[in-house]
Amino acid sequence: MKKYAIASVTSMGLRITPPDRMAVQNSNLFYLQATSAESNVLNVASSLGRECLVLTKFVEGSPMADFIKRQLRARNIRFEGKDVPQGGPWGYRHQFNIADSGFGLRAPRVWNDRAGEVGRMLSADDFDLDRIFGQEGVEIFHLSGLIAAMSEETTKCCLAIAKAAKKYGTLVSFDLNYRATFWKGREEELRGAFHEIASVADILIGNEEDFQLCLGFQGPEAGGRELSSKIERFQAMIDEVREKYPQARAYATTLRQVVSANEHLWGAILRADGEWYVEEPRPIQVMDRIGGGDGFSGGLLYGLLSGWTPDKWLQFGWASGALAASSLNDYAEPADEKQVWDIYKGNARVQR
Repeated sequence: MKKYAIASVTSMGLRITPPDRMAVQNSNLFYLQATSAESNVLNVASSLGRECLVLTKFVEGSPMADFIKRQLRARNIRFEGKDVPQGGPWGYRHQFNIADSGFGLRAPRVWNDRAGEVGRMLSADDFDLDRIFGQEGVEIFHLSGLIAAMSEETTKCCLAIAKAAKKYGTLVSFDLNYRATFWKGREEELRGAFHEIASVADILIGNEEDFQLCLGFQGPEAGGRELSSKIERFQAMIDEVREKYPQARAYATTLRQVVSANEHLWGAILRADGEWYVEEPRPIQVMDRIGGGDGFSGGLLYGLLSGWTPDKWLQFGWASGALAASSLNDYAEPADEKQVWDIYKGNARVQR
C-alpha cells in the first residue's frame, strides 16, 4: 500500500481577492488564501481522505510561510520543503496572486507578483526521492507546466523528480498549462524539457494550444469557435500526440465557453484506454472561475485512483471543476463523493 495518493512539486503562494465580486482597483478589503496550481489539484483527493504531499520551499520565519503551512494542514495536504533564510527585506518571499472574480460582462482580472519567489529555487536535491517514491510510495506524481517553466532550476527539478517517480512505478500526470510570460526567451529549452516529461507521462492534460506551443505539434487548421469544433480539433490533435507519446494511457482537456463572468458552458473530453469520452458542454453558474481546470484534473485523477472506469473519471472531473467554480477558493474541496455526483446529476436540492 502506497502512503500517498498524489504528490506534486510546487511553489506555494498567496492569493488575495476582493469579496462580493468587487474589482481590485476599487476594493480596500481582500480575502487571503494559500494557493498554487499543483496543490489545487491535490485538494480533491485530500478532501476525500486520501494522503497527499507537496514538495516545496518556504521562507524561514515568514508569517506568510506559516500561514501557508497552516492552510495546507487544514486541507489535509502534507508538505516537505526546506526553510530558506529571507536574506533581508529585499530577499526571498512567497508570490502574490492578485485577482478578482469579475461580474457579468466585467471580466475577471489576474495580476501575478512573483519577484523574489522562493519556489524559483526548487531543486530535486532538496528531497529524499528514494524514501518518498521507493519506500513510502506515491500512486500518482502530478506536474503542471507552470512550475516546470518557472525557472531553469524548477525545470531541472521537475524533470528529475518525474524520472525518479517513473523509476519506482509511480504514474506521472502532466498538465501542460502553457504561459507565454514563463516561456519568453526560453522556448527551445522548455520545449525540450517538456518533451522529456511528456515522454514519461501516463496522463497528459492540455488543450489544443498547449500541445502546439509546449510540444510543437502542428495540429489541424483552426476551425470555428463553437465548442463542437473544438472537440473535433482536439480529437484530431490527440491522434498526432499518440504517435509521439504512445506510452500515455490518458489524454484530457476541459471545454469552456464564457457567457458571462457568472455563467459558462462547461465540458470536458478524455481519451483513455483507446476510447473517447465526451462530456458535452452545459451551463454552470460561476462564483470564481480560477481553479476550475485544476479541480477537473483533481477529480479525474481521483477517479483513476479509485479504480473507476474512464467515463466516471471524466464525469467526476467535470463535476469537481464545476465545484471549484462555485467557491471563492481556487480549489475544489468536496464534502464527500456524493456532493460531487449530485453536481454532475444537476441535483441542487437541499440536503437535510
